[in-house]
Amino acid sequence: MVVELLCRPHYRVLTHCRTYGCRRSSSAAASERQQELSHRPVMLREVIQHLNVKDNQTFIDFTFGAGGHTRKILKSAENVRVYGIDRDPVAYRMASAVAEEFPRRLIPVLARFSESEDLLLKQGIQPNSVDGAILDCGCSSMQFDDPSRGFALSHDGPLDMRMDRERYPDEPTAADVVNSLGAESLARIFKVYGEEKKSKKVAQAIIDSRFMLKRISTTWELAEVVRGALHEMCERHDKLLRPAHSATKVFMALRIFVNNELNELNYALRVASRLLKPGGRMVVLSFHSLEDRVVKRHFQDVDIDEPVSTTISQKYRNATTWHSRDEMDSERTRIWQPVENARLILPTEDEVYENPRSRSAKLRVAEKLA
Repeated sequence: MVVELLCRPHYRVLTHCRTYGCRRSSSAAASERQQELSHRPVMLREVIQHLNVKDNQTFIDFTFGAGGHTRKILKSAENVRVYGIDRDPVAYRMASAVAEEFPRRLIPVLARFSESEDLLLKQGIQPNSVDGAILDCGCSSMQFDDPSRGFALSHDGPLDMRMDRERYPDEPTAADVVNSLGAESLARIFKVYGEEKKSKKVAQAIIDSRFMLKRISTTWELAEVVRGALHEMCERHDKLLRPAHSATKVFMALRIFVNNELNELNYALRVASRLLKPGGRMVVLSFHSLEDRVVKRHFQDVDIDEPVSTTISQKYRNATTWHSRDEMDSERTRIWQPVENARLILPTEDEVYENPRSRSAKLRVAEKLA
């Protein structure tokens, strides 16, 4: 199953949504509540400013998480309605609780991006009717902070990393990936999704560990294998010049692969392009170059299936030399128009200091054209 996942075609369409119930202890519920309270939405002021929220409008929050962005949208104007989507049942339960505070104004939706359009249409949303949408890419703080989810290097826990494991318990975990795939496939994952320069060395270290020792089952076991492979490169630093663990890129690559994140992001942007009304705004927060590249290519109306051109701006790649760029733009059918003063917005120094998760954030805003 893991091998099939590696070779799966891009933009796989999911036509149904399965929901699995689970029993939760009171301590689990309390933990979820604490996660909700501790989550700080990134670039909240900038998001609300560029959504330009007004009375009686409808919005989609594609990544509800702990609900920080949605709450602010609902409080920004009268009779605003938000459809809060998340693939994680933990976030869905939080959305259901918040919906009690905003009856008939917050509609929780449990779905992956690739499942969301059908469910939104069933909820009554019509194409070309939504006023704005927000998408906060990647993993949420509450997922990172829960050791049982297996996302973070800072906690030892099962090497899982599935965002919606309750709904799809049979889908492969990160442990399944590192214990099943060969060195070539692992190296490809680490290089493509983690941009890890020493991907082959890390992959071979994992293979050697499997052969010499045992199955890699926890986050710290994997982190130790990677650290040992990259001992000469352990002095890595993040954008705040703080020491960064040598396994950070490997963990990111596995998370992106296990959750099919880049293809799901592509789905979300395509869904938004069909549901937003002309003039509706799409606000996207990305946290690494792979996410930002997908967003930027959508907003530039570049065919996401086309290879990246290294010689000329992608949207002009097939233009003949006797047409100017202005002439080509006038002839092309465009979906998005980047907002001039919001093509790329970075967090303020104060926010980065107060909320370190924002340090890698990039915010892009575009309006849907006719």
